[in-house]
Amino acid sequence: MASEEALTPSTDSTPPEPAPAAKKGLSRRLYDYCLKWAGTPYAMPALCVMSFAEASFFPLPPDALLLPMCFAKPKRSFVYATACTLASVIGGMLGYYIGHALWEQAGLSHWFIPRIFSQAAFDKVKAMYVGNAFVIIALKGLTPIPFKIVTITAGVAKIPFGEFVAASIVCRGIRFYAEATLIYFFGEKVRPIVEKYLTPLMLAAFVLLVGGFVLIKLYK
Repeated sequence: MASEEALTPSTDSTPPEPAPAAKKGLSRRLYDYCLKWAGTPYAMPALCVMSFAEASFFPLPPDALLLPMCFAKPKRSFVYATACTLASVIGGMLGYYIGHALWEQAGLSHWFIPRIFSQAAFDKVKAMYVGNAFVIIALKGLTPIPFKIVTITAGVAKIPFGEFVAASIVCRGIRFYAEATLIYFFGEKVRPIVEKYLTPLMLAAFVLLVGGFVLIKLYK
């Protein structure tokens, strides 16, 4: 005969606790933090400040705030892209000034390296400018390489200021307006694509732009 304990249903029927979610990386946590700003009255000032600062010293790209702002109000996407582009180009001018006038004189090289970027990354970008300044600035501005490296090294390398500003407008404009265009016309449908494939999309846009200039020169 079965014992009384065997016939009594177990009271310990609590399901096992789910495994803890994977810990988010720093970039994803910063991105999630920026999402909170998107729906507030401070979103536009925050976007401008972030765009300006990222071009000279801030670590987080403005896309982290631009994207959720555009998704929240798609019809204002081009307004946000314009503000983001202008602030980024102006911030890039500060980065250029840091490299051109303060890098050695004020000893800023010892503060930026390695706190803001590595010596290897700095030397690599600077070496690429020789004979290809406009293309390199425009190309690097579309890649994950922090734009502040581009702006400061351009100043250190004494790239002509007008050429630097023109290339900055091209690369920043392509990046931010491409995001705004996709979100304006397709909204939430393209959100996974934009967030996952942002860099390839920007590089494709740059290739098309350079190809257009080449064709114009060939058929002149």
